[in-house]
Amino acid sequence: MSDPIRVLVVDDDRGARGLHCGYVAETPGFAVAGTSSTGEEALAQISRGVDLILLDMRLPDISGIEVLHRLRTLGEGGPDVLVISSSRDQTTVRQALAAHVVGYLSKPFTRAALQDRLQTYRENRSRFVDMSHERPLGQGEIDRLLASGGIVVKGPSTDRTVRLPKGLAEPTLARVLDVLDPVTPQSTRQVAAACGLSQPTAHRYLAHLVDAGVIDRSHRYGRQGRPQVLYRLAPSAPPQSGQAR
Repeated sequence: MSDPIRVLVVDDDRGARGLHCGYVAETPGFAVAGTSSTGEEALAQISRGVDLILLDMRLPDISGIEVLHRLRTLGEGGPDVLVISSSRDQTTVRQALAAHVVGYLSKPFTRAALQDRLQTYRENRSRFVDMSHERPLGQGEIDRLLASGGIVVKGPSTDRTVRLPKGLAEPTLARVLDVLDPVTPQSTRQVAAACGLSQPTAHRYLAHLVDAGVIDRSHRYGRQGRPQVLYRLAPSAPPQSGQAR
C-alpha cells in the first residue's frame, strides 16, 4: 500500500482550515500534514515533508502569489500547490496559473468538489510515477528508430524536420513537443511529469530541442538559491507536432 499524499492546509480563516482538513482526511490516499494561517508559517513547514499545499491567496502577512514565487526557488523538488481561494480577479488567477499550480478551486466549494480535485491529482500523480521509467524497446523498434529521418514540427509557414541523434526516440520527442507551449514556460520537472518520463530523460530531449532551435530556454531567478531553468516553444514552432515518420 502506497504512502498517503501529505497535505498542508494554508488559510487565515480558522473555520475554513478545520473544514478543509476534514475534507482532506476523509479523502482516500491523503493525510493532513499540518495547517498554517500565514504564508511565512507555511513556508517554514515545507521542510517537514509536504507533497501538496492547499493554498489560499489572501493571507495576513504575504500573499499567496508571493508564497508561490518563494516555493519555485526551492527548485523542482518542491511541493505541488492547489489554490483554494475566493480571489477571482484575472491578475491573481493568471499569476497563480503561471506558477504552474495543479488547480485553482474558487471558494465557496463543496466537499465533493475538493475531493474530486484531490482524486484527480492523485490519479495523475500515480500515473506519472508509474511511467517514470520507460519500457525497454525491442531490437526491431530500436532499428526502426535509428533508421528514421526525424520528426516534422508544423510551423505557420513551413514545416521543420528535427533530426534525432542516436539514443532519442521520435515518439518520445513528439510527446515532449505536445506538452510545450509558446507562451507559458515549463520546467524539466513539469515536462517530465506531463510526459511520464524521468527528469534526466526529459532533460536530454529538451536540450536537443534547444540546440535545434525549436524551443527557447530561460531562467527564473528567485530570492535565493539556483535559478529555475524553463522551456517554451520558440515563436516559429507552435504547439502542434506532426506524426512520427
